[in-house]
Amino acid sequence: MITSGRRRSSEAPPKECKVTRQSALADKNEFDSINSSSILLKKLLMGDAEERRMQQQIGTRVFKKTSPNGKITTYLGKRDFIDRGDRVDLIDGMVLIDEEYLKSNRRVTAHLLAAFRYGREDLDVLGLTFRKDLITQTYQVYPRDPLQQERPLTRLQERLKKKLGDNAFPFWFEIPAKSASSVTLQPAPGDTGKPCGVDYELKTLVSTSDSNSGVEKAKKHSQVRLAIRKLTYAPWVNRPQPTVEACKEFMMSQGLLHLEASLDKEMYYHGESVAVNVHIQNNSNKTVKKIKVSIIQIADICLFTTATYTCEVARQESTEGFPVGAGGTLSKVYMMCPLLDNNKDKRGLALDGQLKHEDTNLASTTILTPEVSKETLGIVVFYKVKIRLSIAGALGGELTAEMPFTLTHAKPPETPEPRKSIAEIPPDPKPVKDDEEDLIKLDDVIDTTGVIIDDDDIIFEDFARLRLKGNETDDLNNEHS
Repeated sequence: MITSGRRRSSEAPPKECKVTRQSALADKNEFDSINSSSILLKKLLMGDAEERRMQQQIGTRVFKKTSPNGKITTYLGKRDFIDRGDRVDLIDGMVLIDEEYLKSNRRVTAHLLAAFRYGREDLDVLGLTFRKDLITQTYQVYPRDPLQQERPLTRLQERLKKKLGDNAFPFWFEIPAKSASSVTLQPAPGDTGKPCGVDYELKTLVSTSDSNSGVEKAKKHSQVRLAIRKLTYAPWVNRPQPTVEACKEFMMSQGLLHLEASLDKEMYYHGESVAVNVHIQNNSNKTVKKIKVSIIQIADICLFTTATYTCEVARQESTEGFPVGAGGTLSKVYMMCPLLDNNKDKRGLALDGQLKHEDTNLASTTILTPEVSKETLGIVVFYKVKIRLSIAGALGGELTAEMPFTLTHAKPPETPEPRKSIAEIPPDPKPVKDDEEDLIKLDDVIDTTGVIIDDDDIIFEDFARLRLKGNETDDLNNEHS
């Protein structure tokens, strides 16, 4: 029998070769693991460096929006303006006008509009609009109106003027204190167009004279529309804790069912949990089966007649510690947090305005004063805690109690006061000598981290607002034909 000197391919490789291949494979896996770890470490280091670089990039964020024809651009420092009780944050901005419009002396005006929309836009027919104007203000940006009161530029306007040049012109608006706040009624998933509610809009437009009638008109391609919000901040007041007591008596039964409830405080901020302290004393021969504690938002639509939307924004139903029989007691604290994230499917829920998708919260409690009429506010919002005890038996029924409370925003940072004119600044009684160093730099802004911000360090961000159709964010300028 003749055997071949070559090893057949079906034969297993030598044991030493197998071990060598396994070692090589292990070395390769170890190398890949080290390589991947190095790459991951490198990415982490690069990410940390990028994050540090972004943190070191300090600047003033300014929102801007340009008209469809590109001739005017409106700049605004913020979109949310806070009502602090005695005053509202000043609306100050700049309008950059094209050189062609300046040479032709086109009239540029800014308008502040606050309106209560109580119907869909597609229902506006034959000149009948479901809209009630609450605030209307006009400011002529260019050419300057000599009848308008001249005021010094704010800090933001000075920086924008320095950066944009001589073609930038300022405007100011002052919203009356304790006026209507931005409130949006949450639409249904299929609704399109502007939602119902109170909205604020800042509109900048260029007027052109009609050659036939001589009347000035504004075209959509030469205007800018910005949606802004007016939010309410309720200053902290040391009010007493809300408490309530309720009793229920039964037919053919002696004794009472007594309920006591209280909150740990009267004012809560958005995102803060509400602590409801409940004490039940059952002196009757009935049995309490369970308890239901809920937070309810009530929105009064103040128009020709008052309509009310009632929505449950937080709920807790418990049988722990129950049933409470005759002569029994129960004391317990129930924690609840009213959040928009848990109520996005409820139509008619009042929100704090809405500029773009998912950037808002539940509407704040409306601060009512005797001198303010509800009709001028459009929508009045308030909250209450409702406690309901379910009693066993055919004639048991329920025992309920309610406590109102305030839900508002935390204290916002103070806005700087407008700069005084040179004539209003008193002379320095002790002028600085030439050889002394001026330790205070009035033209620099020092951040909380101690970093000096340069006047030219302005970050521009395009202004956009919510488009309800498809939950996509788009500019309002897309409405033009």
